[in-house]
Order: sequence, then structure tokens, then C-alpha cells
Amino acid sequence: MYIEAINLSKKYGNFYAIKNLNLKAEGGKCLGLLGPNGAGKTTTLKLFTNLLRPTSGEVIINGYSVQKDVKNALKDVGTLIETPNFYPYLTPIEILSMMCDIRGASRKNIKNALKETKLYQWRHAKVGKFSKGMKQRLAMAVALVTNPSILILDEPTSGMDPQGMAEIRNIIKNLKKDGKLIFMSSHLLPEITEVCDEVAMIDKGKLILHTSIERVSSMFISHSVIVELLEEVDNIDDLKEIKYVKDIIKINPYKLRIEFSGNAKEQYEILSSIIAKGYKVISYKNETLALEKAYLKLIGGDKNE
Repeated sequence: MYIEAINLSKKYGNFYAIKNLNLKAEGGKCLGLLGPNGAGKTTTLKLFTNLLRPTSGEVIINGYSVQKDVKNALKDVGTLIETPNFYPYLTPIEILSMMCDIRGASRKNIKNALKETKLYQWRHAKVGKFSKGMKQRLAMAVALVTNPSILILDEPTSGMDPQGMAEIRNIIKNLKKDGKLIFMSSHLLPEITEVCDEVAMIDKGKLILHTSIERVSSMFISHSVIVELLEEVDNIDDLKEIKYVKDIIKINPYKLRIEFSGNAKEQYEILSSIIAKGYKVISYKNETLALEKAYLKLIGGDKNE
């Protein structure tokens, strides 16, 4: 079970939306495609699902070329691409039944797909009355209804409230446990960190990083921590004397930013020393996500917005 892009390019005139993309993921995992708006995320997923034809290169899914044998390539793939549109006079049951019939699949998984996406109680409601978030849930149910081994999802939590986003993320985590391969795009760094095993960063149509989330953490480890204390701190001079501490900035009477030298072992020793000095620590965490540091360094922060 695998998906692969080989020298994949999509060109519009003189502009490359995607250029020479080589990317592969296999086995039960989640690969997150990360990049700023306009980086080429949706174009990439459309090329993977034959909604766009490449200028050059090809996509291979389970040994079949999407461009040459789309039926076999996509027969075990569920997709959610961009904001979905449904006939407003149909119900979720009708839409999922129609999808199963189109794909020649059994309808036996319809109830489960609706329950997983929290839509079962609205199974007979007209979709025209649904909010954007509910339509996004329905699109996720459409992707799941044939029980595919591979899922290709374009920003699956788009338009959802925080609870809905959390529920979709939990669905993705459970799908990973079931051994499914998930390829999803997002511009939300915490989302990629929470649900993905690997991250591929693209910018201006080019792949600039593909590695595991753990590897990103080791490459871009933060050297500052935020410490929250139960009691107000007046004098921080004794904390500055702790080994490996380079500087301390008081954010407010209960919160400190500590800059240090070293890695995880030194970070642990600093925490142990703070507690040994009698300070009551409520939280102790890296100032920024490693993925955020990588993103800003490799893509360049605000310049792409």
C-alpha cells in the first residue's frame, strides 16, 4: 500500500504550480502536506486524484499510474478535495448511497461512516440546510463510505468549529490505527503535529522537506522554555545561577522565558534545579513547536502570506 509522485509537474503558461515533485508514502501512517496559501497543496492532491492532469511526471498508487489507469489506481482511495458541493435537496443517506452505487461498492458501511462523522442523527435531513462544517463532515463520510485503505484529504477540518476539528482529527487518528494510509494537506501546524507521522513541506510548488515529525523535532529543537509558576516571582537572580541557563526574561510575575544551552538532558536538569530551589512549577514547555521553527526557517514566515 503506497502512493508516489515521480517528477510531477503542473505548469500554467510560464508558471509552475508544482515542479518536479518526488514524494512517497507507504504503510499505515499519515503524511501531512504543509505549506502557505498558494504553495501548491491543493494542486498536488488534485494531481493525485486525477482532477488535474500533470504537465509532466506521474502519480503511482499501489503500482498503478493515476494518469494511465485511473480506475485501478483509485479503486481503493477515498478523497476529500476542497470545499464540497452537494445537491441541496438530497439527504446524507441518499448521497452516500449514490456514491456507493457509482463506485460499485456495498452500502453496508453507510451507517458507520455517518456515525464516525457525527451525522447519523441528520441522515434524513436535506443537505441544503447544513452549515459549512456539517457539509465538511459529510464530505469526510463520502471519503470513508467505501472503506478505502488510502485517504487523500484536502484540509479536512476547514470551516469547522473547534469541537468539529477535534472530532475529525480523532477520526484520522483512529484510521491510522486501522492501518490506513492518509495523505492530507493543512496550513495548521498544530494539526499536522497532532495527527501526522511525517510532514512534507512545499513552497512555490517545490518540495523543501520530507521527514518524520520526530526528525523535525531533532533538527529544529527549541532552546528556550516557558515556565509557569504557582506563586509570584520577585527575584530571578538565583534562577540565573542554574547550570545551562543563559538568560531569563520575566513575561509576568508568574511566567518566565528561560533561554538555555544544550538539548533535552540539559532541559531536564534545569527543571530539576528549579524545583529543588522550592519553586512550584505548573507547566514547563518549549516556547514554540519544532515544526513551527522549521516552517518559518524553511518557508520564510510572513513573506509568503
